[in-house]
Amino acid sequence: MKRSSLAGRRKLRALFIVLLAAMFGLIGLNAALAHAVAEGDKGYIQEITGVNIIPFVYLGAKHMVTGYDHILFLFGVIFFLYRLKHIAIYVSLFAIGHSTTMLLGVYFNVGINSYLIDAIIGLSVVYKALDNMGAFQRWLGFQPNTKVATLIFGLFHGFGLSTKILEYKISPDGLVPNLLAFNVGVEIGQLTALAMILIAMGFWRRTNSFWRHAYAANTVMLTAGFVLIGYQLTGYFISQA
Repeated sequence: MKRSSLAGRRKLRALFIVLLAAMFGLIGLNAALAHAVAEGDKGYIQEITGVNIIPFVYLGAKHMVTGYDHILFLFGVIFFLYRLKHIAIYVSLFAIGHSTTMLLGVYFNVGINSYLIDAIIGLSVVYKALDNMGAFQRWLGFQPNTKVATLIFGLFHGFGLSTKILEYKISPDGLVPNLLAFNVGVEIGQLTALAMILIAMGFWRRTNSFWRHAYAANTVMLTAGFVLIGYQLTGYFISQA
């Protein structure tokens, strides 16, 4: 019975790792669409005017939950965080950065090339994977300030969203309330995604395989980040040709 139970747990852990790798592979392949807005939502944003609180809350939450780059970065940020206090600090820093540039970028009509900003977002995923793998300590001899990095990359994530919103020419009528509602939705979506990540991580951390496969998981995340960077830079150079 013990051997059977042990073999079953090993198979379960192996299946979990395979599913994790498959998930990150799909994330890497679809990351280029992370800030894209569905055609139906795009048309809705372009057509409506006035204050529309509930629809924009929904759109913000939908964006975050389906934003593969956001989820990857959040996954990397909380990967080695165990205390809720520490998780709250880092997630709050990311939210402050994300919210600030999204709101100000749209309000003041500050647009950045979407390919370049999404490439930087891919870089944030690469950075966090390398940080989790201890690469900076080995290469540089010191640990960069992870809180500052989380805030800075949060600013870039927000510009990625504001750039897309500007492309869809949201109506100035009711702009501020709608943007605030959208941002509330983004935070709701972020908390939802974070809860799912923490539940999955909680189960994984209770197994003996967590420390054995932590490096491999971050390697897969690193690869997904490079896929996003390469895709976006390729798109940028094609668009400039």
